[in-house]
Amino acid sequence: MKIKYLIFFLICGISAQAQQAFTLQQAIQYGTKNHLSVKNAELDIIGAELTIKQIKASGLPQINGNFSYTYNAIIPTQLIDAKNFDPNAPDGAVTKFKFGVPWAGQAGVGVNQLIFDATWLVGLKAAPVYRELARKGVTNSKTAVAENVAKAYYSVLVAEERSKILDLNIARIDSLIKEMRVMNQQGFIEKLDLDRLEVQRNNLLTETQKVKNLIILSQTLLKFQMGMKLDEPIVLSDKLADVDIKPFTMLEFQAVDYAGRIEYSTLMVQRQLMLFDKERIQKGVLPKFSFNGSLGAGHSNTRFNPFERWFGSSALTLGIQIPIYDSGLRKIQLQQQDLALTKLDYNALLLRESFDLQAKTASINIRNGLESLTVQQRNLDLAQEVVRVTKIKYQAGQGTNIEVVNAESALKEAQTNYFAALYDVLIAKVDLDKALGKLIVE
Repeated sequence: MKIKYLIFFLICGISAQAQQAFTLQQAIQYGTKNHLSVKNAELDIIGAELTIKQIKASGLPQINGNFSYTYNAIIPTQLIDAKNFDPNAPDGAVTKFKFGVPWAGQAGVGVNQLIFDATWLVGLKAAPVYRELARKGVTNSKTAVAENVAKAYYSVLVAEERSKILDLNIARIDSLIKEMRVMNQQGFIEKLDLDRLEVQRNNLLTETQKVKNLIILSQTLLKFQMGMKLDEPIVLSDKLADVDIKPFTMLEFQAVDYAGRIEYSTLMVQRQLMLFDKERIQKGVLPKFSFNGSLGAGHSNTRFNPFERWFGSSALTLGIQIPIYDSGLRKIQLQQQDLALTKLDYNALLLRESFDLQAKTASINIRNGLESLTVQQRNLDLAQEVVRVTKIKYQAGQGTNIEVVNAESALKEAQTNYFAALYDVLIAKVDLDKALGKLIVE
């Protein structure tokens, strides 16, 4: 028997561990760490670091070795004026010569070193900005994940609360049906009155099942937005009753801090990179200096023997590449950069205006939502009171069954409207936090 209890508790413990409970902030933190879009953006940081290393490495010494061994199956033949060898040779006479030997080889080592290249130096200056752009991409992905997780989390909370309220409504209807069944058996009411309540109960059961399916769907969406496996169970630690909306009523319109919006700061980093690119084109007019050195040996032989007749060679070269004329290509490229910068500045202005619009829209939606929520809360209180009074009147024989059914229907509608208004307020608050750049703080 003890073994059975031990196994039971072990199973319960494993089941409890399998279910992960998350507050809203924990769900956002989980999502910003595990969502695939964030992981992809983090890979871009690694890619940016590798690109920076590649730029740096291109200016460091490059050493290459080479070796070749060739068999000249047919040695090239050249014609030379015969008078070079015999002054008495007739005019136009030529002598055939084969230049080369059947076997030849070449081996050596060469080093290339960039001494000065202004465009390469600009690339080094741009490296930290390029790294920052990749980091901005990660923050941008985290912000999108945080927004989606918050909205999905609230959707689950509202659906769960609706389910609880529907269960309470069914329990109240069941209690009323039980009482009316006794009254029907005693002949005080008709069976038709009881049937109307049965219809009302069946409608509530159908609605309850729909809401339960909605909870499953909302949880699945939440897990997707968090980057969880969809078959893993999840529990929400926060409850809708714990959400304090009173601070929402004290919110005042705030000017948007554009630098706090990741979209805008990312655009400004892109602008810096465009300026560096323009500088790179401008400095393309400067000379480039490089050094090349080689050390090797050549081999020639009339027979196959790669171990003899090797002759050393070496060369040191200082190279200077001086741009003289590019047919106006650089001027066109600079004009294209100026055009791109102008477009980016227009996009930045448009982005700032869209941020202001988002903030004002979210603020108005919160105010409207709070007003609607107040009205719906009042309607809900009134509907609950109407149900209570109608039930008392009906039991006292002063009301009709139709009044009870209508009151229950009105209560369900008031509850639905209340939760819809509450959800709208919560979503508007998420939108406002996003508009003000406060949805996620790095």
